[in-house]
Amino acid sequence: MEIGQGLALMGAVIGAGLAVLGVGIGIGNIGRGATEGISRQPEAGGKIQTAMLIAAVLIEGVGLFGLVIAILVWIKVKV
Repeated sequence: MEIGQGLALMGAVIGAGLAVLGVGIGIGNIGRGATEGISRQPEAGGKIQTAMLIAAVLIEGVGLFGLVIAILVWIKVKV
């Protein structure tokens, strides 16, 4: 393996790790905010929960996109 391939592989691994870390932090913040919002206004719990789920799905999609890009780079380096 050449040094360029090794650096590309290392970049893919770091990128995948950062994507997963960002998703975890983002969903944690959403959960915290939703819990605080529901505790302050229990009657708005349904709307808050719906908005929380939509935001969580969008964040998961971005994380999955980062992971797919990292896997594609890994496959390209291996070939």
